Amino acid sequence: MEKKQWYESLFENYGEKYESEPFAQGTVGECDFIEQELGFKKDLKIIDIGCGTGRHAIELTKRGYQVTGIDLSESLLEKARKKAAEQGLEIEFLHHDARNLPFEQQFDVAIMMCEGAFPLMETDEMNYEILQNVSKALKNKAKFIFTTLNGLFPLFNSINDFHAADATEDGAKYHSKGFDLMTFRDYNTTTAVDDNGVEKELECNERYYVPSEITWLLKSVGFTKIEIFGATLGAFSRKDKLTTKDFEMLVIAER
Repeated sequence: MEKKQWYESLFENYGEKYESEPFAQGTVGECDFIEQELGFKKDLKIIDIGCGTGRHAIELTKRGYQVTGIDLSESLLEKARKKAAEQGLEIEFLHHDARNLPFEQQFDVAIMMCEGAFPLMETDEMNYEILQNVSKALKNKAKFIFTTLNGLFPLFNSINDFHAADATEDGAKYHSKGFDLMTFRDYNTTTAVDDNGVEKELECNERYYVPSEITWLLKSVGFTKIEIFGATLGAFSRKDKLTTKDFEMLVIAER
């Protein structure tokens, strides 16, 4: 049996805990921004990649949009389906790997929030496959909105200090063991207690990207207009110029 990757192990039996994580608290404000970017056109078909417990998919569906959520974690999808059913919402939540999506030119918009899938993969090639599959799933005229880790941040700031300031008593704990300047990967130990009370200690690594890389990668999969901003949790804005203080960047790509 193939060994599970850290991001697969982390999100097993994590549907309840996931919702209390600091990064999951900005849903309404983020959906306000997404709506503005879509010009409030309710007929646009949206795919939410790495949808987690469905927080963006559910909020956008409540606002009248048609959203399909995909994720690699059955535990998170189960929570998403349960939440949608409790609110009387019909949303398709599907179990798929973002590197191998079965969609071709089916959606007008893709969203991928809070490191949903990208950039957690163990190689750059795998991360690139996610962007290729997003592009394939979108129609010829489409928009792609996502957040990813800002490679400028660890050059000027401590990743450990950032996570320590953000930590909650019950949430996952991160300890960076070193940022590799050759690969722009942060190697860290993540400790988390799952919904069953089982503590997991996982050796993880995440890929940080600089704006010029993201721009080139997106152009190589067919996007023609790429704009990058700072990503303030729950308060995305085009006025938020990307700086070295931003832990994440907000990317808006069109073709």
